[in-house]
Amino acid sequence: MHQPVVMTRRATVGGRTERGRRMQRPQLPNLDSMFLYIEEVIDVSGRLLSLLDQKQVTPHDPLFLETLCDAFLSLSTDIESAYKEYLSNYNTVTALENSYKQKEPLWTEMVKVIKSSAPEVNATSLSFFLVMPVQRIARYPLLLQTIMKHTDPGHPAYSLLEQTAHAAVAVNCRINEYKRFREVADKYKKTETLTIRDKINRLNSHSIAKKTARLSQFIKHETGIAPKLVDEEFDALEGFFYLLENGIAVLHENVETYLSHLQRFLSCRPEEFDLDMDGEKPAICYKEITAALRQWILPTFEKRMRTLVHKPLCALRELLVGPRNLIRKRLDKLLDYELIEEKPSLSYDEQAVANTYKTINTLLLNELPQFNGLALTLLWGMLGAFSCLHKDLAADMEQLFQGFAQQLPHSSLEPNAFWEWAECSVLEGARMLETLCRNVEDQLNAPIVQPLSPGSQKCLKALTDKHGSGKIYQLTGHVVGTRDLDLSLNRGELVAIISEMDTRGDRRRWLVDAGGPRGYVPSSKLVRYHQVTMDPPPSPHLTVTTMDCAGGVRRHSYTPDVRRHSFSPDTPQPVRTLSMTMPCFQVFAGYDFTARSSHEVSLRVGEPIRVLEPHDKRGSRDWSLVEVREQRGYVPSNYLAVVPTSTSPTTPYH
Repeated sequence: MHQPVVMTRRATVGGRTERGRRMQRPQLPNLDSMFLYIEEVIDVSGRLLSLLDQKQVTPHDPLFLETLCDAFLSLSTDIESAYKEYLSNYNTVTALENSYKQKEPLWTEMVKVIKSSAPEVNATSLSFFLVMPVQRIARYPLLLQTIMKHTDPGHPAYSLLEQTAHAAVAVNCRINEYKRFREVADKYKKTETLTIRDKINRLNSHSIAKKTARLSQFIKHETGIAPKLVDEEFDALEGFFYLLENGIAVLHENVETYLSHLQRFLSCRPEEFDLDMDGEKPAICYKEITAALRQWILPTFEKRMRTLVHKPLCALRELLVGPRNLIRKRLDKLLDYELIEEKPSLSYDEQAVANTYKTINTLLLNELPQFNGLALTLLWGMLGAFSCLHKDLAADMEQLFQGFAQQLPHSSLEPNAFWEWAECSVLEGARMLETLCRNVEDQLNAPIVQPLSPGSQKCLKALTDKHGSGKIYQLTGHVVGTRDLDLSLNRGELVAIISEMDTRGDRRRWLVDAGGPRGYVPSSKLVRYHQVTMDPPPSPHLTVTTMDCAGGVRRHSYTPDVRRHSFSPDTPQPVRTLSMTMPCFQVFAGYDFTARSSHEVSLRVGEPIRVLEPHDKRGSRDWSLVEVREQRGYVPSNYLAVVPTSTSPTTPYH
């Protein structure tokens, strides 16, 4: 077994090894497609020759003609089946050989191989050999007709010979008709990717008139002006095909999602993190189980899933493109055919249109049932493989867990008690996870009031002076104008509402003033802007007065950490002692406030409020966490007011 390797290394031709010369030969792309169906032709020709040799009759034998005719008639169906596929593929053979000729080194190497393989015929191309079956099937009728021409009509086998000659002609006719069908199918089932320029270049008076006529006929069908041809057989096949196509597309999407989730699961390795549980038996078992899953079971399962399910499913989905294009093209040709169907005489072009429609329709009626059946069989096979793969996965995991089952806690419980414990553990874990998610969401989505830039403050002042504070709104997202008079604004910009509808009464578009330009924006992108000020306008429902250090009267809204300091008349610095009496305050809602999210709470003027935190989660004192009507949420701090309820002696504050 080692001798050929040694000889290959030592044998040299022109200073290079034979192995190196073979490796440097140019590769032949798609070479196998040149020899499609050639084995079927060789097989049926060999069987015909074998039947003739079995009788061992000579041309002078009275049974010679009978043997010849019986042999051909018995194999006529197989001959037609083999040759029609070969002849339909012959155009691909010639096109592929022409592509080889465009590459001179490749073609030179091919000619050398052909000449060395068959030096006696001096062939210079593969088509020299591959055209022989094309010529042979056409010679059968000529040979039989020539024999019949030189046979006495009184011969006992003359009628059988005549029948065989007619059968040979019929076989050739059916092969030619099938080849024509395939050429039409190959022409229309391809999906062309055309640029806009290519489509424009294809436009001419003929194509525009044809598409206009089709559109007119289609509108007549939809409006009931003109009846359309109804083919119940084809409609049933078409409906089943689209149902099958939709099922394959959904399965393909689900399998890809499944594999994507499996990849994400394999990429996440929680067992590699140090959770201070190395000494506990459940943690050790978990790490060993997950290591086996990630290194052996799941990678093998994924590879088999891609090979047995995903890859065949992708190939089947690609096969659907050809029949789908043919079905769509049939509709176009049907519209053309209906326009000329009732004409008493057809021109050459009109006859070509009618023939094209009939060809596509006949082809689909003959081959679409076979395609649907094969596609359904393949689909069932893939679903069966999918089920078997999961069955094998379950068996592998069961075998893996059996070795660790006795080491895990609660393994001694009865089955019913074990499943009850497992259910309670899962529910408790789900509850804890839900609480954690809710807390994280509350932390991330806590309201934050961003300070306005100087430019925004100037714009806010101008809009407020012009339209009033109640008309100021803020953009919650970017807006891009797509229609006339629409504005393009950024998230966070301030606008003033001019009208809550457009000129047509559409309340989804509001007319706004953006501090200069005016136009429309979607109302869904606007939210009321609550100005955060230290001294909001006085409330008509609540008046709270306190005396300042100069004896004057001042209104107070609620502000966190407000303390009254007493001042010495001799020094401007506050003294670190409070007055002997400290008023007790009750917090009330000074203004109405409507919650805009689940993290806020609504207020009504005058209702008492309990302040839980005088700031938000980021530490901003513009928002306060309050409790009102047994509900908790954030409200603007300047919407709260304090009222002294009583006084009580206090100790000095240090």
